Parts: sequence; structure tokens; C-alpha cells
Amino acid sequence: MMLSMDLDFTSELFFDRAVVRIERTVLVLWISMPLFFLILLGWRSALGVAVGAGIAYLNFVWLKRMVTALADRVTQSGQKESGTGVIFRFILRYTLMALAAYVILSVSPASLKAFFAGVFLPVAAIAFEAAYQAYAVLVKGV
Repeated sequence: MMLSMDLDFTSELFFDRAVVRIERTVLVLWISMPLFFLILLGWRSALGVAVGAGIAYLNFVWLKRMVTALADRVTQSGQKESGTGVIFRFILRYTLMALAAYVILSVSPASLKAFFAGVFLPVAAIAFEAAYQAYAVLVKGV
């Protein structure tokens, strides 16, 4: 996330790369947060946040692919995407999260909070991206 002095922050490329930066930030948080939880709260919380972050990352990647596929299909063929596949993937994502939450709750109720912290890591990554873009605009005076 290093700023380049010759990067044009008003360019479409800068904003198009936001999804890539968010995805990378989620990966960095996925690696670092379990270590932080391990040191402060123990292995069960670290496992909970790691599982939650893994599901959140998978959810983010699937959502990105789905949106890209929908956009490609609509722009190239003029047809709308079938609702069945979209609904199936939506239900699969939340079923996966519910199953993981149930397993974690049955093993260690205390680590359920850590699981939800992991699930919400993409929200933190989006907040970091918003701060990065605000910084870029303020520094460049755009």
C-alpha cells in the first residue's frame, strides 16, 4: 500500500485497484489477527478469528467473482444472470458461516466473539481502503 509519487489518484486505474487492495488487506489481517488473538486471548480465540477470517475471505472472493460474472454476462450478451446460481451461492455462504459458528460455539463459546471478529475483517479492510483513498486525495489535493 505504498504511495507512488507519479500515481494519478484521479485515474480510473487507482479506483479500479481498490478491490485488489481490499483483498490483500483482508489477507494481511487474516494472518496477523490470529497471532494477535493468540498472544492476548489464547489459542481458542485465535482459531475462532482464523476460521472467521477464512470464511470472510472466501465469501469476499466468491462475491467478487459473482459480481464480475454477472457484469460480464449482462454487458456481453444483454441477458440477466440466472437467479438460481446466485441464490445457491448466497445460501451456501451463510450456511458455511452458520455451520462454523455452531462448531465453534459447541467447542468454545468464548471464541465465538473471535469468530465474528474474523467474519467482519473485510469491513476493516474496506475502512482501511477508505482511509487510504482519503489520504491520497488529501495529499495530492485532488
